[in-house]
Amino acid sequence: MIGRLSHVAIAVPDLKKAVHFYENLLGAEVSKPKDLQEHGVTSVFVNLPNAKIELLHPLGENSPISNYLERNPAGGMHHLCYEVKDIKEAINSLKTKGVRILGEVKIGAHGAPVVFLHPKDGLGALIELEETK
Repeated sequence: MIGRLSHVAIAVPDLKKAVHFYENLLGAEVSKPKDLQEHGVTSVFVNLPNAKIELLHPLGENSPISNYLERNPAGGMHHLCYEVKDIKEAINSLKTKGVRILGEVKIGAHGAPVVFLHPKDGLGALIELEETK
């Protein structure tokens, strides 16, 4: 069902410092920040040859990343994102197997439908599925 690893998301308390680290110290190509109102985050992608790193920073007081950073003030890995060909098919298949889906399908940072799986069903990791064409 799952395809390639799309990205690993890291919650960061200081987005400028995180961008500087990847761009200036590690020499990676880094995207411009993009505000994702529906998700309550500002997102920056670090482009790697085989996947991406997504740097997540809270956007507004109700951001789920704010809650994460309260528990983890230095930041840390937030979620893994895997590509799927058909998100509705993946959701239906997972639900029949007892996997809990968090919320509804939304449009993610890449402009594609995304959904999250409950971390207790993902071996303790928050997993995002992203539909690819």
